[in-house]
Amino acid sequence: MRRVASRHNERLRDVARLIASSRERRKSGRCVLEGAHLIDVYVARIGMPQILVVADDALVRADVAALVGEVPQDRIIVVSRKLFDDAASLPADIGVLAVVPTPRVEPQRHVDFCLLLDDVQDPGNVGSMIRTAAAAGAEQVILSPRCAFAWAPKVLRAAQGAHFLTAIVEDVDVAAWATSFKDAHGSIVAMVAAGGTSLYRADLRERIAIAIGSEGRGLSRELLAVADRRVTIPMATGSESINAAAAAAIVLFEAVRQRRPA
Repeated sequence: MRRVASRHNERLRDVARLIASSRERRKSGRCVLEGAHLIDVYVARIGMPQILVVADDALVRADVAALVGEVPQDRIIVVSRKLFDDAASLPADIGVLAVVPTPRVEPQRHVDFCLLLDDVQDPGNVGSMIRTAAAAGAEQVILSPRCAFAWAPKVLRAAQGAHFLTAIVEDVDVAAWATSFKDAHGSIVAMVAAGGTSLYRADLRERIAIAIGSEGRGLSRELLAVADRRVTIPMATGSESINAAAAAAIVLFEAVRQRRPA
């Protein structure tokens, strides 16, 4: 465990660059986990972080002390509260962050239940959808190239550790993947704001990929063209649409309800 007193320390500057720049995170293949809960889920599911940065006044906390006792000592940097707050993007009571390799997996077409995100650009929505998909038991979440970066701090924060409970696959040509999934006898369920089959009349018990688009544009024409069905969530008169993350939660757990044994 090493104490660092200068903001010019190279390892600390590297952490600050990763927090500040999405380009740097993508280029380096690393991301920053902020907070003991998120890091603890990573350690339990994946392994040890490359670097653990701890604010000195957080060392007395039980959750932080447990992490410090588990991570190899040569990977731990202890800094003053001011240095920590200058680097971190979360509230001051967080006290610990970690640099980890961004997990990379290939999309699988032989799965039973997954979520397909088409150009969903709001980080909070993407994080919430990943969290809901993991809770619903989705085997993978597939993101098109124009979706928000799944490993950005705001997305990680919204997902609360769910990134490590399901497979996250980014930069996928979703229309091409959907065609491949259909070739493997899967079904693409396209969620649309209006004009589709009522969600509560749709059969979601087969092998499915549920596709959700951005709130403004919806699903791309290419993805709609290969979809097997278009499904709409019934809403009260006068309501045109709901938040994309809320829509994902509704349809994912309707699928869970249908797929459970009677």
